[in-house]
Amino acid sequence: MAYTYLTKEGYVKLKTELEDLVKERPKISAQIAEARDKGDLSENAEYDAAREAQGMLELRISKLQQTIDNARIIEEGQMDNSKVYLLSRVKIQNMKNNQEMTYQIVSEREADLKAGKISVDSPIGKGLLGKTVGDVAQITAPGGLIQFKIVSINA
Repeated sequence: MAYTYLTKEGYVKLKTELEDLVKERPKISAQIAEARDKGDLSENAEYDAAREAQGMLELRISKLQQTIDNARIIEEGQMDNSKVYLLSRVKIQNMKNNQEMTYQIVSEREADLKAGKISVDSPIGKGLLGKTVGDVAQITAPGGLIQFKIVSINA
């Protein structure tokens, strides 16, 4: 069984999304009932659309529930700062232009580049995992090979 590792914030977001989707069920059921009342179902596009929407909603609910059931919450305060792990905040320096950036390594679901959160499954995320302060990570990106020096690691 594959676990999904999340921050507490990410877990709460998923739970809220699931609750919101569950609240949509009665609305879709009402749309199906209304479309059914309009007569011949074989030529009723509204009915087909409502049934398809219901199927998509149930699929999304099922996938979210599965993710929540398999979620493991990682407490940031209990992390080891000696190496880059999931949820580490890493300050890196681009060896080519000396530009420094800080990223938090997160699960695919929580990735948000604007917020400085990169996926553990991204080329940079994979390249940084397991590195220690002072190490140089060689990362193959779409633009070619990039070298990043690990400046600091924080939980």
